[in-house]
Amino acid sequence: MEYLNAFLSMLNAMSPYLLLGFLIAGILYAFVPARIYSRYLSGTGIKSVTTAAAIGIPLPLCSCGVLPTAVSLRRSGASRAASTSFLIATPQTGVDSIAATYSMLGLPFAILRPVAALVTAMFGGLTVGALERKGAFDKKDDCAAGACETQPQARSLGGKVVQALRYGFFEMMQSIGKWLVIGLVIATLITVLVPDDFFSTYARYSLLNMLIVVAISVPMYVCATGSIPIAAALMLKGLSPGCALVLLMAGPAANVASFFVVNQAFGKRATIAYIASIVAGAIGFGLLVDYWPGLRETFVGAMPHMQHTHHMASGWFNIACSALLIALLLVAMSAKYLKSYQLNKNQTNNMKQFKIKGMSCNHCKASVEKGLSALPGVTSVQVDLAKGIAYVEGDCDPQAAIDKINELGFEYVE
Repeated sequence: MEYLNAFLSMLNAMSPYLLLGFLIAGILYAFVPARIYSRYLSGTGIKSVTTAAAIGIPLPLCSCGVLPTAVSLRRSGASRAASTSFLIATPQTGVDSIAATYSMLGLPFAILRPVAALVTAMFGGLTVGALERKGAFDKKDDCAAGACETQPQARSLGGKVVQALRYGFFEMMQSIGKWLVIGLVIATLITVLVPDDFFSTYARYSLLNMLIVVAISVPMYVCATGSIPIAAALMLKGLSPGCALVLLMAGPAANVASFFVVNQAFGKRATIAYIASIVAGAIGFGLLVDYWPGLRETFVGAMPHMQHTHHMASGWFNIACSALLIALLLVAMSAKYLKSYQLNKNQTNNMKQFKIKGMSCNHCKASVEKGLSALPGVTSVQVDLAKGIAYVEGDCDPQAAIDKINELGFEYVE
């Protein structure tokens, strides 16, 4: 019962803000023309880099989902500098995670998180821009990955509203729903199992804790929203707010899969700048929070549930939002796995299967479907995101399909 109570308390605290974030994400998707995201990003200086970061910060894309989008910007004419800035800023935060951060960690975290994403993205983008202006990249390093498919925007107001609701409360939930639940489960286990004074014992070793958090969080996948309950639970066990910020920045910003894709798409030097910016930025802001006079106490004091660990929001409004969120998640995830079942059931003799590694969201799915559909002889392409399989129908050269999958930044699995 203790595990269930801890889980529901966190869910009740986050659900209203998550629903608001999903709605805003849908509005951005449906009402902001996609061409705006690549029109002003061709330069290598501070203007293009800052613009790219500012565009990416509110977008709710994960460190995998952002890859085809950033590659698309590059192929559409954006510089390496702007594309790298977008790549660093976007997965660290989003409108949904900013709202959820406020609900669980307080206003200072909600403000500093996008600011930190902007600064680290600008640092990485300007570093790549300096290399770009010096001609440090060979032509062979030019982006070869494919563009992320974006759904054509509806023309009527009613169509845009429907599109916004579908994207925010269905497609987005399919993309990050699993990781959100995993984050809540991990946070629940931490809350119940880790002694209350565990991290306080090592509180004076803040930098060491940050290095450990970076070493663990950078290679693994965790989404910007799913990392929030984990950070909150660790803070309740004595982890410093600076270390929690390191987790919130470094965890969502990258993973092992993104290292390989960025290396292939942008080149080795850009990849080094990308990783270094994330690590240095996270630790730098973490140290600022922990050691700037009075700042650490401000962050700890602003955390809404610091003094009420087991008595988080449980009003009727929060409970209703939690029930709605669970219902929407069940619908979205059920549809995802029902689609998987139907694809397996409806296979034909003329359909080829390609196992693909690295797809994690609907943006990845759309990128693969668009890329494979453009191959000669292909009549239809359907991707089973749950199983990581692309079903290609038509007279398609298997090797051409494999080459296209690898070209898109994903990995074909034998």
